[in-house]
Amino acid sequence: MKIAFYGSSLLSSYWNGAATYYRGLLKNLAALGHAITFFEPDAYDRQSHRDIDPPEWARVVVYPATPEGVRRVLGEADAADVAVKASGVGVFDDELLSGVASTIRPLRIYWDVDAPATLADMRGASDHPLRRALPAFDLVLTYGGGDPVTRGYHGFGARACAPVYNALDPETHFRVAPDPRFACDLAFLGNRLPDREERVARFFFAPAARLRDKSFLLGGAGWDDRAAPANVRKLDHVFTRDHNALNSSALAVLNIARDSMASNGFSPATRVFEAAGADACLITDAWDGVEHFLTPGEEVLVARDGADVATILAHLTPAGARRIGAAAGARIRAEHTYARRAAQVDALLRQAFDARRERLSA
Repeated sequence: MKIAFYGSSLLSSYWNGAATYYRGLLKNLAALGHAITFFEPDAYDRQSHRDIDPPEWARVVVYPATPEGVRRVLGEADAADVAVKASGVGVFDDELLSGVASTIRPLRIYWDVDAPATLADMRGASDHPLRRALPAFDLVLTYGGGDPVTRGYHGFGARACAPVYNALDPETHFRVAPDPRFACDLAFLGNRLPDREERVARFFFAPAARLRDKSFLLGGAGWDDRAAPANVRKLDHVFTRDHNALNSSALAVLNIARDSMASNGFSPATRVFEAAGADACLITDAWDGVEHFLTPGEEVLVARDGADVATILAHLTPAGARRIGAAAGARIRAEHTYARRAAQVDALLRQAFDARRERLSA
């Protein structure tokens, strides 16, 4: 199938947490025979912060973030078999939404990479653009969210909805030799966002203040002017090419969900799978469904609050960290790869085509 995918960015992870997700899924969809064109706007300085060159498995079209640029790339949608509008492009989202919804030939997909937040927004606004456009879409795919998200989308009239979770690409995320640049007791990687900052304060900064003898590493954009204990070292944006080294160099790696993802559950971040792919010892904040991906106490360490993080870290030995990290890596490589996710998406697309043919012939 020819797939036209309108998303934030495939080439850059700069202020774009979905990059790893897109890369893993689309690379493996291409391996199944799909021809993919990814349309991304020249916005948010991402093109000057590229992590990868245009890949051989996808045609990438970078368009001006202007009304004319959007009209031009939307003109290519009807030549595709499948047209995908991803959430969170960041510029001209409403225009891209209505453009994909109004196509005639392709299967129309809405791919939500922040479904809990989207559903909350739709509940609070009867005139939300997606509420109006949803009947035109053949299928909604989500970054995660489990049953609460699928029930929510069906409640708004989605024809079909399925979660496609984050995963691991073993070819890009794996263990490497430790790098002194990233040596620490606990590393956290995440951009500074309004719906994450309070949880970062509780799960990262508070334990750092309690454990002055431990070293903490903070990677991600936007933290420059945030006050931090003296044992916290800030790195600013960490390029994808350095994620393996960071995950392989820390005694433990911390995952902190955003507010909406934590309250909804079943929404593991890409960082969970990247860290596990490097056999890192992962400490995560508690959220419903974590056991669907990793077994608490054996493959992941779960903290209910910052005090739990501090207690875990105070008693964590290098041998214990290696044991948990190795178990996590084995589980993720066996059950949660992007090859598996791509096979799931391939099956969902074929089911959606069959359902549309049945509707049209009824």
